[in-house]
Amino acid sequence: MEEARKSADYFLELIQKSRKGKFKIYIGMSAGVGKTYRMLQEAHALLRNKVDVKIGYIEPHDRAETIALVSGIPQIPRKSVFYKGKQLEEMDLQAILNAHPEVVLVDELAHSNIEGSKNKKRWQDVLELLDAGINVISAMNIQHIESLNETVKKITGIEVTERVPDKILALADEVVNIDLTADELITRLQEGKIYRQEKIQQALNNFFKSEHILQLRELALKEVATHVEKKVEAVMDNPQNFRKEKLLACISSNYENAKHVIRKTARLASYYNSLWTVIYIQTPEENPNKIALDKQRHLINNLNLAHELGAKVIQQKGNNIANALIDYVKNNGITTLCVGKPHFNYLQNLTGVAWFNTLITKMSENNVDIIILSKNTKSTVI
Repeated sequence: MEEARKSADYFLELIQKSRKGKFKIYIGMSAGVGKTYRMLQEAHALLRNKVDVKIGYIEPHDRAETIALVSGIPQIPRKSVFYKGKQLEEMDLQAILNAHPEVVLVDELAHSNIEGSKNKKRWQDVLELLDAGINVISAMNIQHIESLNETVKKITGIEVTERVPDKILALADEVVNIDLTADELITRLQEGKIYRQEKIQQALNNFFKSEHILQLRELALKEVATHVEKKVEAVMDNPQNFRKEKLLACISSNYENAKHVIRKTARLASYYNSLWTVIYIQTPEENPNKIALDKQRHLINNLNLAHELGAKVIQQKGNNIANALIDYVKNNGITTLCVGKPHFNYLQNLTGVAWFNTLITKMSENNVDIIILSKNTKSTVI
């Protein structure tokens, strides 16, 4: 409880420094680590400091300890929505804006709103609250970060459909990791503190395997550490003299490869706290009249994904990909070029390797690193 009080005091200091809402995120490696519990603890601490705190949306998941903490915190009623034959409850964004509390608790940041809502995603609701000057405390799991989607799928075998763009995490004034050991989390699960009895064994056999938890825990720790490093760099009076990274990701209309390059480059940009751009060069062979409609749709989806992850998106036409990339790199101060692993067949080897070799040579001459992002092996820096 003392830790919650100190945390609340620090967040209160942040609130008092700016008119725009301050944003705090509790993050964890999985469900059940105690993110919502800590949010509620902090709310009680803020209430004792006479701060106007209200619950905008809390999801206790029938956990007795969490439900007990809800008591005593004012709640803004949810709105009831009839959808596909069911009466459902959603966070009432307009009611929160009207009430305008000093601090609002908004759980399940990655949640997808019911069709017909003002915003598609809850994180978009949170942006509106922050713009209105309302301070927000929220929570999410590490697997919901967009650029980690493929990594999480490799670890757990599960495709996470509800995701939050990395830029939302970057906006947070505070990111706090709620950490447990794998043994502690599995014990909580077995004691029925996370899921009901009938779901426990299924969870142990799937997501809550010890090796999965350890890898997700590592991701969460790294993510929060990176966030702290970026905040420190932002307030340093005398930053070190090192090259400021500026990344360029080159994609084609190949859906899976392009999506992989975008997500991996987003992670690199987050790590280096750098600007990044995604470029698509439309060659005559990729004229819309020559490629299938599904490829065109996938390309648009990937460009939208890049934008959502915080990239500047460039589309241009060109007969020679290498020359177009070389020109863009020179004119825009790019330090690192990220590309997918080239796949040349026998005939393409006669001409394809030549342009790639030219690209490597020119990048080297301009002191630009090339990172080849392969889906099956570790990235290679040239």
